Amino acid sequence: MKVPFGSRPAPHRSTARIGALVLTAALALSGCAANDPLAQQAGAGGGQNYVAGDGSVSEYGAESRGEPVRFSSELYDGSVVNSRDWTGQVTVLNFWYAACPPCRAEAEDLQALYEKYKDDGVMFYGVNVRDPEATAAAFERNFGITYPSFDDRDGEVLFAMTQYVPPQAVPTTVVLDQQGRVASRIIGLAEKSTLDALIADAVAGK
Repeated sequence: MKVPFGSRPAPHRSTARIGALVLTAALALSGCAANDPLAQQAGAGGGQNYVAGDGSVSEYGAESRGEPVRFSSELYDGSVVNSRDWTGQVTVLNFWYAACPPCRAEAEDLQALYEKYKDDGVMFYGVNVRDPEATAAAFERNFGITYPSFDDRDGEVLFAMTQYVPPQAVPTTVVLDQQGRVASRIIGLAEKSTLDALIADAVAGK
């Protein structure tokens, strides 16, 4: 059930986490830049056909979260996934595409967090907004990504998430609570320790 855009729940911002993000995101990005020249563009976005987020973190208190996210869509392997099946599990959605510099910069951290939390039942899904299967698969091989991605070139998942994911604001990472509601969101490069804390809070039922 879609919640009207104007009735979006007001986010609770964690100033401590945002302060840490400002300090550490640049360090994380500079480390990645040595291995991947495209990552050097992640702080700008101008002329690169994406909107560079500032890494802002929004947390939504349990009492102010909207309705559970609802959609059904295909992964690149053709499997159909329905968000209703996620009830009882924390789910992380990362919106990305292969040529997006900050997506490349955060990829290995996302994989590391997936490995950390998969035994706790946390599910990770990429939501690729642009690439054909071969391009997405090459990215996943390059960065060692083992969790699946939706082929969202038709915008089905993005449309279901428009009240939380601004169009073209890629990357954006969303953490859903055990009821399938948006618990937190990062627009822009997801700094590892910040996302780690957001996932841990969701697992703990916060």
